Amino acid sequence: MKRLLITGGAGFIGANFVHYWFAHHPNDYIVVLDALTYAGNLDTLQPFVAYPHFRFVKGNICDTAMVEGLMREEQIDTVVHFAAESHVDRSIMGPDAFIDTNVIGTHSLLKAARNVWLSDPKSPLPHRFHHISTDEVYGSLTAAELPFTEDSPCKPNSPYAASKAASDHLVRAYHHTYGLQVTVTNCSNNYGYYQYPEKLIPLCLTNILQGKPLPIYGDGKQVRDWLFVEDHCRGVELVLTSGTVGETYNIGGVNEWQNIDIVTLLCELMDAEFVANPSLAERYPDSPCAKGLTARTLLTHVKDRAGHDRRYAVDCSKITAELGFKPLETFETGIRKTIHWYLDNQQWVDNVENNEYQNWIAKQYENRD
Repeated sequence: MKRLLITGGAGFIGANFVHYWFAHHPNDYIVVLDALTYAGNLDTLQPFVAYPHFRFVKGNICDTAMVEGLMREEQIDTVVHFAAESHVDRSIMGPDAFIDTNVIGTHSLLKAARNVWLSDPKSPLPHRFHHISTDEVYGSLTAAELPFTEDSPCKPNSPYAASKAASDHLVRAYHHTYGLQVTVTNCSNNYGYYQYPEKLIPLCLTNILQGKPLPIYGDGKQVRDWLFVEDHCRGVELVLTSGTVGETYNIGGVNEWQNIDIVTLLCELMDAEFVANPSLAERYPDSPCAKGLTARTLLTHVKDRAGHDRRYAVDCSKITAELGFKPLETFETGIRKTIHWYLDNQQWVDNVENNEYQNWIAKQYENRD
């Protein structure tokens, strides 16, 4: 039985990983450590409140002593490090938080892991430290360039990407210098269930339902590779169970889209949902789809983001060849699942920004026997 510490496990990808891991490894024990900043949502973890193999701890990864004590108390043998500030726009407006969490926080975790697992260098405890990173550390591609490989140089262009690149280097250094057993994955843009509605796909879905503008940066022709979040979780599982210690693996969806095309597709799919399900017009009267109009009327071009990278794409041939990974969801199937999930779970969306509700949920965890 593995005993995992999942940092950032109340966030989008981390929480999906908790759901995925328990579905496939029900006998393992998971401790989620999350500071519950704006994007952390305990409602996502509600199914596990009373689960005996689960514990939630509210805390900051920068508190090394707390992390070390928690790892010793729970006899953690595996850390999966999702906790991060991750929104590029926020990093442009306020980069300090990204340095604090993504660089100093990752170093804090590495120090705690070293103290616990390598306290006796001659007899280290069995362990794995897995670090979740992003394709943005590699910089930007032109339309003609081949996707990034694991050997591509780091050329980050935003404070967010720079902070993640720094954390990647720290993880690598702790492996080569101290012998910490680490793996790293760099993923492309994730989408799917439980995503905080500041990111492109959930923002567009919620704005269409509320009749709010769909902001398009510049010409909207920035290209991203899209990865369904459950496929990402599957890739991380493969690396944890079969990956080579000290190695980095790219995980992508092999699914490049221009942003403007993504938003246009979402408009078309939402138009069709309102036609197929007339009750949606009653539930969302402010949506143009409820008034016989197309969601495309909400498209609004805005000033481009400062330093906006033009294209991201990763080459997944390494994880495919070594571990047999390939995405199980096509974008067509994944985006439809995502749309239906948001339509069926609007209460979750409403609860995300409800501080009073979030405090109530937190007390349910605190009061658990």
